[in-house]
Amino acid sequence: MGVGGGLVVPWRCLVVLCLRLLFLVPAGVPVRSGDATFPKAMDNVTVRQGESATLRCSVDNRVTRVAWLNRSSILYAGNDKWCLDPRVVLMSNTKTEYSIQIRDVDVYDEGPYTCSVQTDNHPKTSRVHLIVQVSPKIVEISSDISINEGGNISLTCIATGRPDPTITWRHISPKAVGFVSEDEYLEITGITREQSGEYECSASNDVAAPVVRRVKVTVNYPPYISDAKSTGVPVGQKGILQCEASAVPAAEFQWYKDDKRLVEGQKGMKVESKAFFSRLTFFNVSEQDYGNYTCVASNKLGNTNVSIILYGPD
Repeated sequence: MGVGGGLVVPWRCLVVLCLRLLFLVPAGVPVRSGDATFPKAMDNVTVRQGESATLRCSVDNRVTRVAWLNRSSILYAGNDKWCLDPRVVLMSNTKTEYSIQIRDVDVYDEGPYTCSVQTDNHPKTSRVHLIVQVSPKIVEISSDISINEGGNISLTCIATGRPDPTITWRHISPKAVGFVSEDEYLEITGITREQSGEYECSASNDVAAPVVRRVKVTVNYPPYISDAKSTGVPVGQKGILQCEASAVPAAEFQWYKDDKRLVEGQKGMKVESKAFFSRLTFFNVSEQDYGNYTCVASNKLGNTNVSIILYGPD
């Protein structure tokens, strides 16, 4: 009972009551389906989010009244619009077709829609299911990361979409082959310097082109000297000693002769250091320049050195 002794009618029953009033169907006559050719709604309709969906219902001249419903809400009854949604419009109301269109479709529009008609004093229904597809979107991804060699990392890539997108990770490297993970999470234990670089997360569900984001992984390691050669130069000629080292972060270089450190601007020579090499240049080699030189490469993780000899032609 309602307030004041009135009868409380469930809203779903109100919809059925409205349909009976629309179609002038006596109470107690069941709503039937599948016992006649009409109405005949189309098969399931699949559209992408933001597109328009047209729902069609085939009828014939035996049909006297028509309506489209979304679940238990009346959208249109004949030419009369019952819903307040401006996206829903009547497309056709003829002797052969009764159709509506839903514009700018969103995920909450997904679900069953019913075409209801009256023919031979009996209401009949046909149902179509609207399926809304959503392009993949990466909503969360790990930030760029820096880690020391031998450490462990975990990368995360979370994506949404309908249907659920497939997540794959790929190492962007000339030496990498194929995918390194087909999951939202990428775990690497005991990482090596060869595993540094960019990792690409791809989210795909065939609704639109895959969405791609990248994470940069920097692997830090101490210097190691990859190339250093002794050099023979005649007196009076220009001589160069070069030391190459690989390291992350980039190595800092120092040159020594015996225990004495050589500095930039020292008379008769020049020290030039770049990210991966250092060069010691003698503009006019003298007898005193001959001897053993030490190249030291260091960063925050350690240091290494190599001995290089500048010698005469004999």
